[in-house]
Order: sequence, then C-alpha cells, then structure tokens
Amino acid sequence: MTTTETTESTPAAPTLPIVAQDPWLTPYEPVLLARQERLRQRLHEIEAQCESLSKFAQAHERLGLNYDGRRRGYWYREWAPAAEALYLVGDFNGWDRQATPLQKGPDGVWERFFPDREYRDRLTHGSRYKVHVVTWREAKDRLPAYLRRAVQDEETKDFAAQIWRPEQPFQWTDQKFRVSNYVREPFIYECHVGMATEEGRIGTYLEFADTVLPRVQALGYNCIQLMAVMEHPYYGSFGYHVANFFGVSSRFGTPEELKHLVNEAHRRGIAVLLDVVHSHAVKNEAEGLANFDGSGGQYFHQGSRGEHPGWDSRLFDYGKPEVQQFLLSNLRYWLEEFHFDGFRFDGVTSMLYHHHGEGVGFGDYSQYFGPEVDDDAVLYLQLAASLVRELKRSALLIAEDMSGMPGLCRPIPEGGIGFDYRLAMGIPDYWIKLLKHTRDEDWNLHDLWYTLTNRRLGEKTVAYAESHDQALVGDKTLAHWLMDAAIYTHMQKDDPDPIVARGMALHKLIRMTTLALGGEAYLNFIGNEFGHPEWVDFPRAGNNWSHHYARRQWSLANNPDLKFQYLQAFDEAMVGLARTERLLAAGPARELNIDTTNQVLAFERGGLVFVFNFHINNSVPDYRFYVPEPGRYRLLLNSDDARFDGFNRINDDGIYFTQPDEESTGQQLSIYAINRAVLVFKRED
Repeated sequence: MTTTETTESTPAAPTLPIVAQDPWLTPYEPVLLARQERLRQRLHEIEAQCESLSKFAQAHERLGLNYDGRRRGYWYREWAPAAEALYLVGDFNGWDRQATPLQKGPDGVWERFFPDREYRDRLTHGSRYKVHVVTWREAKDRLPAYLRRAVQDEETKDFAAQIWRPEQPFQWTDQKFRVSNYVREPFIYECHVGMATEEGRIGTYLEFADTVLPRVQALGYNCIQLMAVMEHPYYGSFGYHVANFFGVSSRFGTPEELKHLVNEAHRRGIAVLLDVVHSHAVKNEAEGLANFDGSGGQYFHQGSRGEHPGWDSRLFDYGKPEVQQFLLSNLRYWLEEFHFDGFRFDGVTSMLYHHHGEGVGFGDYSQYFGPEVDDDAVLYLQLAASLVRELKRSALLIAEDMSGMPGLCRPIPEGGIGFDYRLAMGIPDYWIKLLKHTRDEDWNLHDLWYTLTNRRLGEKTVAYAESHDQALVGDKTLAHWLMDAAIYTHMQKDDPDPIVARGMALHKLIRMTTLALGGEAYLNFIGNEFGHPEWVDFPRAGNNWSHHYARRQWSLANNPDLKFQYLQAFDEAMVGLARTERLLAAGPARELNIDTTNQVLAFERGGLVFVFNFHINNSVPDYRFYVPEPGRYRLLLNSDDARFDGFNRINDDGIYFTQPDEESTGQQLSIYAINRAVLVFKRED
C-alpha cells in the first residue's frame, strides 16, 4: 500500500472540538460546520449593513416613540410593511384617528416627528397613546411594537402605551458589580414578583427588593431569576404569553422600581437573570403583535406554521432580518437599560424543531441534525449568544431544552450554539414520577444515579428538584406530594406524625441528591426551600379571581412553632456547604458504593464524601465503604441533626479515621448509616 493510499483510507481528524470529544457526532460534523458558516455569512451581512452586531441590535432606539434631544422632539416609527396607513392617536390629539398620519418609507417603516414647539405640553410623561393601523381588511388601534410601558385601564381593562420619561433618571450605584466576582457557580432563586407577597394581592418590585432579597441573600443564593417581567395581558399566563417585549410589566410597578430591585440585588452580591420569552408570543391582536400590518405574518410565520399547537400562541419567523433585529434589540435593551446579568431562554425546544418537541421522544442523533430542526432558530440563538457575549462577557445564558441538543451549551467556535447552561428538565420529572408511582422501599438506586448523572460531557447543567410547572393547578409541590393533607394539620414543632417525619426526611434527601449529583448549577423555585404547601393558581374565573394560591406564605417558615423552619435551615446549610466547598465547580461525581440491600448510595464529588441511606427503617451500625484517600474525615453535614428536624441519632465528635481493609489495599470508613438521612464528610489534611 502506498503512502497516498494510506492517507486516503484514514478518516479525517475532526475539525470541531465538540466532535473530537464525542465521536458519535462525526457523521454530523458537516451540519455543525454549515451552521458556523451560515452564522459567519449572516454576521458579514449585518456588519456590512450596520458595522457590528451590537449596532444592529439598536432598533429600539429608532423604532417606537423616542425623544431626539438634538432636534428637540419625539420621533415615532413603526415597521408595518403591508399596512395601508398608520396614525398615532392618544391623549395628545383627543384620540382622533385621522389627525396624525405617519409617512411610509421604502423599508416599510412609517414615521413622524413631533417637535417640542408644538407637542411639548401634549406628549408628556404619563401620556397614553396607541397606533391606529389601517390594513386591507380593517382598521384597528394597536399597541406599538417597541413600546416601553403599557398600562391597563381599571374600568375598561384596555391596555394603552404610556410615555415614560421621568424628570430625574434612575441613579445606578452598581458600577462595581461584576457577575464573575459574585457568581462562581450559579445558585439560582427562581421567583415571581407578583406572587412574592403573603397577602392576597399582586406584589411589587419595591416590596420584593425590601423583603425577599434579604431572604435570598441569607439563604446563600447568588442569582435570582425573575419571571413575568415582560408585559403580558393575562396575569394567569405566568408571564409566558408576552404581548409587549420591551414593556416592563406595570402590574408590579414602574421601570424605575424594577431598576431599584436590580440595583439592590447587585448591592447584596446577587446577579439578576431575566426569564426571556422569545419562543412565542400572545396571539391577542388588541395587546400584541399578531397580524399587526394585516399580512397575517410580519413578525410571525404565515398560516399554521405560525401557530403553536400546544400553547395557543404565535411563532416568530426567525429567518426574517427584521425579526432577528427586533429580538436581538430586545436582549440589548434588557441588558443595558435594566442591568440584567443574563437570560433564561424559555421554550428553546419549541424553537429548535418544527415539531416543537410535541409528543417526540429524542433517542437518536439524527433528530438533532435532520429536516425537523429549524435552522433559522439555530441561527437566531447563535446570534443571540454572540450579541450577549459582545455586550456583557460575564452574562449567563441558560436554555430550557428537554431535547438534549448536542452543543447547545458549548461555545460557537467549538461547534456549539453558545449557551452556558441547560436546565436538567428530566430531574424534576423523575422525582415526581418516583413519588407518584413507586413505593419508598422499591426505589432503584441505580436508576437514581443514572438519572441524576446522565448529561452531556462538557455541557453544563442547572439541576433542580422541582419545577414551577409541576406546582401549577392540578399538581403539587414536592412537600405536598410527600406529606399531602398532613402538611396542613401535623406541622407543629413537636408533632411526631409519621407521614410528616417521612416527608421531612425525603424532602431533604431529594434536594441534596439533586444538588450534589445533578449539575454544575442549582435552582430553587421561590418558597420551595421551606416546603411551601399547595399548588400555584393565578386569579381566574374558575377560582373566583382569588389570589389565595398565587402568593408565598413566608409566615410558615418564620413561625418557630412549625416544622417549615427546619427545611429552610437545611436548605441554607446545604447551599452554604456547596458554595464554600465549590462543589458545583468539581467534575462529575465518582460512585463509591451502591448497596441495594441496605439502600445506601455513597459517592465522592469535589473532595466531599456523601452517604445517603434511603432505607425506610434500616440503620446500619459499623457501615463500611471504600473512600478515595486514607486519613481523617470530618462530618460536615448531617440531615438527621435536630436543627433540621432530625432525630439526632449520631452523638459523636464527627471525626472518623479510615481503616485498612484486610482483604485489599483499600481504605474504608466505618460509620453509622442512619436511615432516611444523608451524611457529608470531608477529608482533613
């Protein structure tokens, strides 16, 4: 065989690091390279048009109602290429729908200048306005696409845009805050401002800053993830049917009050992530973007492709330059105007595939690179990641994806899409199914280990034990599943109720295994750290518009006579230990022992040794297992401690020495493996 023949028969070395790490991706490397090339071409087009991606993402400074200090007046511009006429209407002209026409430009943008000399006393802070759009079919008052604030009339329930230009701009004091200085590994407190008060009403940004942020800081979380900030007409949508993408939800207060919240979080060393919804939009025409210019498409796909089959909402056309610019400008706006530190992208699975993940099981690599993938959405997400990196290098990007798209959380040059973390959506599903369908004594520790450790090498994951979705009406929190009706009647401090005792113990074990095994970041939904009872149900006709289940009962955790305090204390200790020991920065956990007879799981991660005993009643004295290194080990955390509502069954100094095994060269620890408890050890030098 000649040298030439040898070369020709040898497979080419992979070009991309992601393929070098995962050889199963080799057949799909051309697709990954094509994605990179398409991104390069699009960036070249954008740079030729606007000089840079960041300048391309400045549409909000041109479109909508913007004050021009040089010319002294307001410009109003609206992209509506298929519309026949546009008029600005509002308080300033007595809502006369013919008085103030706009002029259409060649790019489909309608505009008009409103000089101060004529409109100074009419277009003022607090003025309300809309845009009257005339199409081939009808004429309607619409909310401007780029409005910054929408307010609802209490009597008519009608939304209108509102000029928001206070005399004194907000004074930021967070200039020295850097995500990288405070968030080495993300411990995320997911929260909803409106339901963060205990009273039966909607909470505010200021109340959240004053009362919830101190709790978050005390618990040890270094990030908050704010839901429902982008304006949405229906409160019960949990913020996921967005109408006004640049609008700060006025239900909770003013833009300045949101800025105060972010500023205060930064003062406390807490990063703030926005739950951004670019996966779909509300279909309402009165409040949203649907059929804005009468074409049936514009921002969205035409026909059935523009309708989400499960969410009753509209789907963006990510391949259209104007839509890319709209969404990218939206990201820039939230980063710069409100100092957000990153985004959790909702519904990424829906974006990535034409089938939106509806009824699809992902078990073959071809599903990630075939015709069912929406290449326009992939390109948009790459553009979004590139823009965020350009504007704020330390920002965090988290993707809600249940498909397991390879490379989603790898850098673009390596062949990825550019996110930092993906949510481990299978973990909360696993726990709920286990509690619903499997007796405690039948828990399979091998399945548990596999579920919590099974993730793509090189792609970071946010682990969480329970999802806010699982607590929506019709389902329950983990605490409610574990304790059921007893959570209302047997949570007194000295009540020995066995149902509650079991629930308290398993609640701690579930959360600790999730944190220790499940990822490189950790997330908790507001109130679940103390076992908040009941479900989440926003005011609606079916519950007589009640706020009873759309609030957080902080008094339960604060009450020294109730057991909720113990779950909160354990959560604080668990997070504190993980942060101090840099647990989530460590590599994957190493299995030390899976003992199905005694239901004991032992593993090592980040220099810590975890021993879980899931047995319903069997505690094992002198339980021996191999440890990685010989020496002296200290017990750092014991879920059976009385301060966590445990039974205090370990009464020693917490120091353990390894012993040589007579039948091998290994070293063993001998401990009292108490049932339904976790013990965490660390070797001391």
